[in-house]
Amino acid sequence: MDKKLLDILVCPVSKAPVEWNKETNELICRTSGLAYPIRDDIPVMLETEARTLTTDERLEK
Repeated sequence: MDKKLLDILVCPVSKAPVEWNKETNELICRTSGLAYPIRDDIPVMLETEARTLTTDERLEK
C-alpha cells in the first residue's frame, strides 16, 4: 500500500483515518468498525463492500 495514498484516505462513513492491515489486505477503520477490501491494489472504499470488524479487531492496536 502506497504510504502517500494511505495518508490521504479516510473512512467514508466516519471520516476517520484508516490503517492498512497487511495480513488481510484491508483498510481498517476502528471508529466506524469497518474493514474495506483492497482488490487489485485498489482500495474499495464503499460501505456496502466493507465487512464489520469483530470486537477483538476493534480493540487491537
